[in-house]
Amino acid sequence: MLSTALGLGLAAATGLSFGLSAAPASAQGWEPTRPIQIVVGFAPGGGTDQTARLIASAAQELFPVPLVVVNRPGASGTLAAEIVANADPDGHTLLVGGGSESTSVPNHMETNYSLDQFRGVARVNREHMVIVTKAGSGLDSVEAVVEHAKENPGDLAYASSGPAGILHSAFLVFEKEAGIEMQHVPYQGGAPALAALLGGHVDLAIITPGDAMAQMEAGNVNAIATTSDRAPQIPDVPSLSELGYDVNLENMKGLVAPAATPDEAIAYLQERFEQAMQSETFATLAERANIQPGYLSGQEFEQAMSDMSAAIREAIGERPEGN
Repeated sequence: MLSTALGLGLAAATGLSFGLSAAPASAQGWEPTRPIQIVVGFAPGGGTDQTARLIASAAQELFPVPLVVVNRPGASGTLAAEIVANADPDGHTLLVGGGSESTSVPNHMETNYSLDQFRGVARVNREHMVIVTKAGSGLDSVEAVVEHAKENPGDLAYASSGPAGILHSAFLVFEKEAGIEMQHVPYQGGAPALAALLGGHVDLAIITPGDAMAQMEAGNVNAIATTSDRAPQIPDVPSLSELGYDVNLENMKGLVAPAATPDEAIAYLQERFEQAMQSETFATLAERANIQPGYLSGQEFEQAMSDMSAAIREAIGERPEGN
């Protein structure tokens, strides 16, 4: 849930009020002339929506126009991505991208947009992902999972929060790197996937570090590896890359614009959102909303998305269609 403090800051994010305080002046040549829409591909209250409202609240005082969060849920975020990809590239329409709709889904199925139709503005946050197994299953390490999978191809099953999403793709990349084959069992979200693991219906799942820590403390799961670097919440859990598997995937959220957006507009937007993320307001609201900041410049964000997309595309290319 969003914190009370973040909720109070959402008046600015929804255009009910906006500040006219001093803003950076170094990015010259472009300035917004009407409200800037920050389009979210999911319903209000979810993680992507929280990211949008967090950055809009923290940055509002740096803009002379309202920052308006617009929810366009549907098709795992791809509906919103298509809207922004085809929007006028004038700096007034942004997408909260970087997750499944940007890096994963277009590699699994045909979409009416592609990653190269976006320009990065700034990455706002990152969310680690950790592979977990049920306590007492004997699969208490990556080595144990790989050994079992090699001796029994297709025997192990893993849960994801849905087909073609970043969690599904993380397992595909891991399978490719480890040279193993497992069964994919999709569920309608992360909570049902975790419930399936705890109920013994699948052998592995990927969850957030916060959920992993809670389940580890309860003695219900083994957290065997993260899919990017080590997560600060569970620092003793190694990464797959440390264990010799070239996997670097995480759930990122940030702002992107249509690809033809002018350099001057991108510079203006990036400068102000970067300054917002350096503010005490952003730090306080992020902590209360349990959001892990992870700033990257627009170009760095683009590269991170491109790298993840390429790894997923390579993994999918070696598997039968539909797996």
